[in-house]
Amino acid sequence: MKINLLDLVLNPKILKAGQRILLSGTVYTARDAAHKRIIDMLDSGSAVPFNLKNAAIYYCGPSPAKPGAVIGACGPTTSSRIDIFTPRILKEGVKFLIGKGSRSESVVNSIKENSAVCLVATGGVAALLSKTVKKADLIAFEDLGPEAIYKLEVEDMPLIVAIDTDGGNVFKL
Repeated sequence: MKINLLDLVLNPKILKAGQRILLSGTVYTARDAAHKRIIDMLDSGSAVPFNLKNAAIYYCGPSPAKPGAVIGACGPTTSSRIDIFTPRILKEGVKFLIGKGSRSESVVNSIKENSAVCLVATGGVAALLSKTVKKADLIAFEDLGPEAIYKLEVEDMPLIVAIDTDGGNVFKL
């Protein structure tokens, strides 16, 4: 099913655990170090590098682009590495999480409480996923190298709904 993130913001409940989608829209990359900085910024009252409300975060640290390419390989990182930060990020308005692997029970509960959705990308296909990226802009934390935050415009990124707004969970089916 082809779906645009803007449509999902209006009704994330249309997605159900186990459903395969081709996602198009704006996603932001952020791994462990970037999440920690975002939380620290929120705690200090500082402005964060992008609007968290209704945002999609892709747990990814893209490799540098080769000449003529938009981005290098950009495969998903293990989602559970971000679990410590996820409830706060969801409380701040993030609605879509993209990574790989299962999530903790506290994250599943937070996904339900915040009407969010957790999507998974297949690991090991970073080069294929990079072909769905049509534009990539470094927007924050350049000093983190591949863990910096990038704003990506993706088209038909193949994903699976791992955890839906009702707590349906492909890892528990």
